[in-house]
Amino acid sequence: MGKSNGKPEVKTHGLDVDHELPPADGDESSSAPAQSGAASAAEPTGVEAELQRVKAERDSLLDRLARAQAEFENARRRAAKEQQDFRDFAMADAIKSLLPVIDNFERALQSKSEAADFRAGVELIYKQLRDVLTKLGVQPIAAKGEQFDPHVHEAIEMVETPDAADHEVLEEWQRGYKYKDRLLRPAMVRVAKNSGK
Repeated sequence: MGKSNGKPEVKTHGLDVDHELPPADGDESSSAPAQSGAASAAEPTGVEAELQRVKAERDSLLDRLARAQAEFENARRRAAKEQQDFRDFAMADAIKSLLPVIDNFERALQSKSEAADFRAGVELIYKQLRDVLTKLGVQPIAAKGEQFDPHVHEAIEMVETPDAADHEVLEEWQRGYKYKDRLLRPAMVRVAKNSGK
């Protein structure tokens, strides 16, 4: 008796075991294997059709994704170009408002006037430049005589003195500026240090 793995042995007398399966219990008709073979032949074509449909859907979705990514990239480039154009236009407008100041400086440098007249002319140009900057939204930061504010002042030197309040700005070395409440450059200042006050 041969070894078994717990399954009942099937008698293989008269069967080609490599190509045929034995009929199921209680099924003696010879038409059953033929019907089973026909159903199994039809099933792969249904699976293949489903597979083809899923592949077509996948290809369609990948195509739509690639188009959406391309449209997004184009929109991003357009927005970046529009922002750059806007910046360039705004800068051109600011530069255009400064051109008369440069013209006046050139006229002053070409003039052969007296020192007092030359100074008066430069002061007028300076006032014109300040007016242009004010129209653009640039404001100077108050410094001398003010309390030191680290948000708008940069201390270059602390000076021990009894003549001013502690942390009072004594001198402005370089004027600071704001642009529409945003700090462009802090004021460089000397600050009083008074231990007695």
